[in-house]
Amino acid sequence: MNEEFLHYIWKYRLFKGILQTSEGEEIEILSPGIHNHNSGPDFSDARLRIGSAMWAGNVEIHINTSDWLKHGHQNDPAYDNVVLHAVYNNDVSVHDSRIPLLEMKGFFEENLFIKYRSFIDARLWVPCANQITAVPAPDVTLWLERMLIERLERKADFISGFLELGKNNWEEALYFTLARSFGFNVNALPFEMLARSLPYTIIARHADNPFQVEALVFGQSGLLTEEATDRWAQDLFNEYTFLRKKYHLIPISGHLWKFLRLRPVNFPTIRLSQFSNLLCHSQRLLSRILECAVADDLMKLFLGVVTSPYWETHYMFDREVAPRQKTLGKDSVNLLMINAVLPFMFVYGRAIDDDVLCNRALDFFNQFPGEKNVITQNWSKSGMDVSTAFNTQALIGLKSAYCDKKKCLDCRIGNYLLRKGV
Repeated sequence: MNEEFLHYIWKYRLFKGILQTSEGEEIEILSPGIHNHNSGPDFSDARLRIGSAMWAGNVEIHINTSDWLKHGHQNDPAYDNVVLHAVYNNDVSVHDSRIPLLEMKGFFEENLFIKYRSFIDARLWVPCANQITAVPAPDVTLWLERMLIERLERKADFISGFLELGKNNWEEALYFTLARSFGFNVNALPFEMLARSLPYTIIARHADNPFQVEALVFGQSGLLTEEATDRWAQDLFNEYTFLRKKYHLIPISGHLWKFLRLRPVNFPTIRLSQFSNLLCHSQRLLSRILECAVADDLMKLFLGVVTSPYWETHYMFDREVAPRQKTLGKDSVNLLMINAVLPFMFVYGRAIDDDVLCNRALDFFNQFPGEKNVITQNWSKSGMDVSTAFNTQALIGLKSAYCDKKKCLDCRIGNYLLRKGV
């Protein structure tokens, strides 16, 4: 037995028979209260009828009655307003005699706990992998909508941090968000560190000069050194040296960038040049993003991003290769949309109380193809639809926030499967 399961039984009132206190008084749950996931009693603002008296207050749930003393609740003022102590096993009479005691054992279907244990003990990639297709489609749809919103709200915290870093300048917050996403997970951190070290206001002053922007970006990346022998790298280094002194810049360490196991077209050098190109064409980028009415218009803002001509024949400084234009591909743009642009649009809409903009962002998730990775491939094998970004983002959020933490009791899908046939 564990407390999470007892919380589940109490929250959804999954009891059988007439509940009674240890003193034999009948208990009627008018409202189980609000589930508290922080410190303090497990449920607040519960409404109960115990005997002939009406009670309003907190409910504390334990496996054993003796846990009340073990947890020191008798000395904690936060528990002064507990109106019911619910336990699975009344092992000893140690609770405050003024607090009614409910022993839950025998008042719910033991089969439900057996199913729950089989769920969390299952050695599957997610507990319900073999059963999820049995859940009615409307339940799945409603839950995925909630999962996407929850995932966007978690990203909102990230973006809010960027907004604070940018002193409430939304253009600067967008700059930080795009920079991190240009790292495509593997180099997300150094890209973010680069953006933090290079204020957007400096970029804006030089946006009409692509050479200077690339010098600033590569210089701050730590990958540009005076040891480079070819002319382009030397010119970049000389320009950066001047700009670094002018703006008192401190570059990040070049060793932070990861090249191993990346296709050359995804090398950070290529991404840095593409990012520089985007910055040179990003005037009013936020406004242009917000003005897009369809997903294709949004894509067009990023599909034209290319490297500077030097990188058409290089993947690394001083190493010439066969010519190839290295444009930001459609798959890469899709990832930028899913992980940066659409979440930013949603968060911005929330901040200015624009429901139309929020709904447009959610609608755009349905217009972009689903993300392809190990998680979405496994969901597909379990029978889930992964054709849209809406579904894949929701399913990725479901796995990380619920499945990995075995929070089946808090999941609408897990809830349905647990109660089915009980």
